Amino acid sequence: MTDTAAPRAAVITGGTRGIGLAIARRLAADGWALTLTGRDAAGLAAATAALDTPHPVVQVVADLAEDDAPTAILDAHAAAGRALDALVLNAGMGHGSRIADTPLRRLDRHYAINLRSSFALVSAAIPALRAAASADHAARVIALSSMAAVIAEEGLAAYGATKAAVVSLCDTLNAEESEGGVLATSICPGYVDTDMSAWKHGELAAGEMIRPDDVAELVGAVLRMSRHAVVPRLVVSRPGDGLHGA
Repeated sequence: MTDTAAPRAAVITGGTRGIGLAIARRLAADGWALTLTGRDAAGLAAATAALDTPHPVVQVVADLAEDDAPTAILDAHAAAGRALDALVLNAGMGHGSRIADTPLRRLDRHYAINLRSSFALVSAAIPALRAAASADHAARVIALSSMAAVIAEEGLAAYGATKAAVVSLCDTLNAEESEGGVLATSICPGYVDTDMSAWKHGELAAGEMIRPDDVAELVGAVLRMSRHAVVPRLVVSRPGDGLHGA
């Protein structure tokens, strides 16, 4: 008998490159139907072309700093007839500067992209997440945070503070929704070999950084767990004697 059950479906923000694209590849390989967001149509088209999936990829051009972005993303996903089994919050920004040298406009931008957009999207997604949760499967939010959220690093105050707030958002979502099968995990890696970390290549070779595929494997593993397993946060460090640093 042919299995006609609908595939599990996920929204991945910032899914056009780096960690987001690695997660998309991992979930596509696991049979998920995907909705990807990005800020430009060309990047979304290229990312979609890189995926090996039998399911149409929903592409949503969105700037998550805009108030209407969460509704546009979730509406496009729902219009494809898909449940919201997973919401992967990967879009973010980072800019290094010491506290004394950080203008408030830069803090405001970190807040808008890293925290406010995540909060707004989670809030808007809760009804669909609740509807997707079942006796067998959780509906999960997985948010890409940072090692800087749990271990302070000089020059990353704005980035680290907003990423720490994302960890708190996931913890609170578990407190409020986990009993009903909506679970959240924040993943806090050290430096991952992506464009965002290229500024560290003078200190760390790309080969010494965490691989995007390593993070993607964690996402895939969490999504395979039953609704009885809450994984509040995962911290991923690089090898060496500085295991508690990024």
